[in-house]
Amino acid sequence: MASTEASARNRRIMTIYGTRPEAIKVAPIIKEIERAEGLENIVVVTGQHREMLDQVNDMFAILPDHDLNIMASGQGLNQIAARVIAGVDEVLAAEEPDAVIVQGDTTTVMGAAIAAFNRHIPVIHLEAGLRSGNIDSPFPEEANRRLTGQVAALHLAPTPTSRDNLLREAIREKDIVVTGNTVIDTLFFAAENLEVEFQDPRLERLRREKAEGSEQPVLLVTAHRRENLGEAMSSIGQAVADLAEKYPQLLIVFPLHMNPKVRSSVVPFLEGRENVVLLEPLPYAQFTKAITLADVVLTDSGGVQEEAPSLGKPVLVMRENTERPEAVIAGTVKLIGTHRQRLVDEVSLLLDSQEAYNGMANAVNPYGDGNAAERAVGAIRWKFIGAERPSDFSAENDKTP
Repeated sequence: MASTEASARNRRIMTIYGTRPEAIKVAPIIKEIERAEGLENIVVVTGQHREMLDQVNDMFAILPDHDLNIMASGQGLNQIAARVIAGVDEVLAAEEPDAVIVQGDTTTVMGAAIAAFNRHIPVIHLEAGLRSGNIDSPFPEEANRRLTGQVAALHLAPTPTSRDNLLREAIREKDIVVTGNTVIDTLFFAAENLEVEFQDPRLERLRREKAEGSEQPVLLVTAHRRENLGEAMSSIGQAVADLAEKYPQLLIVFPLHMNPKVRSSVVPFLEGRENVVLLEPLPYAQFTKAITLADVVLTDSGGVQEEAPSLGKPVLVMRENTERPEAVIAGTVKLIGTHRQRLVDEVSLLLDSQEAYNGMANAVNPYGDGNAAERAVGAIRWKFIGAERPSDFSAENDKTP
């Protein structure tokens, strides 16, 4: 615990993030800290994703105190990590926070956690305990979250499964609080507070037609994982093209990741097809709305595995394993790999079989009830200022639709 002098002042909590998925999940924490007694915010962004990160900050009216702007053309993972550690270290020296929050498993997370640990500053790991069981998949995320877990002082686990993973790694139970996932907090905020119109006229027309009762089937596709680059990504592009040809009435919405290796692998197979809408990355609110319009989601994303089930959408995951097994066990997510024919078969099953579709769409979502940020900040106050420990989240009490 802190000294008597420190207990008389607010604890200065520094939240460090760099990508859009991180921003989506830390934004509710930052806003909750603003309201919390005994805590004070310091917000630091690394800029690992630039425009997409800024969109989320604008949506939540978050103005960072420090922007490291680390990205440069052609950087590898080691260059990114080095710039994160060096940049964060300077900010830590200047601000001297009482604790640092990092979220998830990016290079920003790993670098910031190590920089804080090396200065004896406690690390709070939000979304702690996710494990795929294979350190090379997803790469480098699995290694990043394991390394962060080794130096963290407080582990905010989203589910009981994540907590159990940490316990198996000899993390002390008293250092773990199960919070639910803050992505659900943000999802509920967006659904309740944001009026969304699409910038793309094809999607705006779809939104209006769906509001008027259109039953046109929609497949939403996202793909970006490093381990899927190359042959696997080409297989994804070919499978989506096969689906477009097999189901002329199906509208396929495919926001393209900025990575040119993704685009070069999928665009040649899909460009010019009337029922395929290729887009630039959608702002968060528009992407959330796109999920609501979709009948099936085909993705290799981690966050989408949490968001889409909360909106009652079946998710087919183009990976061989996942660090989010809870929804697989619940039945709302299915791992299908990246083999071209398997992708076509699995999407076809959901489009053709109402029984198969209902079995996934009606499964219980295990990820949250919209109160994860409140529990997380309660855990921080418990750990650092002696407040009462919050109750752990249980999916049995989940109120998601």
